[in-house]
Amino acid sequence: MKKIKELIQFVQNVAGDARIPEKDKRILLVLIALILSPFDIIPDWIPVIGILDDIIILAVVLDYFFNHLDQEILLSHYPWGMKSYLRIRKISRVISKLTPTWITNKIWSYKPSIY
Repeated sequence: MKKIKELIQFVQNVAGDARIPEKDKRILLVLIALILSPFDIIPDWIPVIGILDDIIILAVVLDYFFNHLDQEILLSHYPWGMKSYLRIRKISRVISKLTPTWITNKIWSYKPSIY
């Protein structure tokens, strides 16, 4: 239960960060709501394909957090320590390979620092 509260607080802190564009915050909120919602784009009772929409949405969210957003922004809110962060970042990079580049280029406003 403690980890869920920390996760909610982490998402709220990131959502409140002024460095992230409002458009991106709204899109993230909608995507997270779609993951948590009992209603799906593809019904879960369809074998294999039913869970695919949730996996792709999760991949888009993880891609934003760990590949698109500057890591200094994410780390300024991340509550679980660097070892955990590096482990999750490694896993998310594998999962985010499911995200087509044209989708992320189209939906995200945030432009990472070139430094």
